[in-house]
Amino acid sequence: MRELLFEKIPNLTGEQCDKFVAYIRLLIEWNQKINLTAITEPEAIATKHFLDSLAALPYLKEGATVVDVGTGAGFPGVPLLITRPDLQLTLMDSLQKRVKFLETLCAELGLAATCLHLRAEDMGRDAKYRERFDAALTRAVAPLPVLLELTLPLVRVGGQSICYKGETFAELPLAQNAAFILGGTLSQVAVPADYGVRNLIICTKKTPTPSAYPRKAGLPAKKPL
Repeated sequence: MRELLFEKIPNLTGEQCDKFVAYIRLLIEWNQKINLTAITEPEAIATKHFLDSLAALPYLKEGATVVDVGTGAGFPGVPLLITRPDLQLTLMDSLQKRVKFLETLCAELGLAATCLHLRAEDMGRDAKYRERFDAALTRAVAPLPVLLELTLPLVRVGGQSICYKGETFAELPLAQNAAFILGGTLSQVAVPADYGVRNLIICTKKTPTPSAYPRKAGLPAKKPL
């Protein structure tokens, strides 16, 4: 496993490799108690979770404030923090059990991250978090218009919402309207991968998001922009 990690992740240090190995162990252990991931083979975790998560590295400036929205088992935020400890990372999830896993994970790996039990709709309307982050990350199975409404309110003007996606042919045109309403512009970056089509959709925030967004919990998914 160490050899695979060193091969797949450029410039990985021995200490960082140890953290990734410990991450795999904890993920498999906790996954027997709560549903964290359907991917349970160590090599698949390294490739399809860890390596995939690191795709956003070039777009995160030194010391960036980053929020991982609906992080689940910590992807993509935790792999990014392992390789970039300068990041000021907030991990947010709506399920308390997953937040407990994240707190345990960060403590055992010696990572400085804030773990929050919140819904994205509530977080985006809270003055403590609204337009406070340089980047918001999502690696969730939800349509792009929904992801943009959940993330762009959290990002300051000049910051970015970075959505990890597979094929975007159908979604990207639908997301243009949402980006316009929420104050952003869209671009797409292809991510090389040997396990399917991978893309980053990057929405750069140009103007403040109108105060009406995000709408109350559940509405973004039920009635996408």
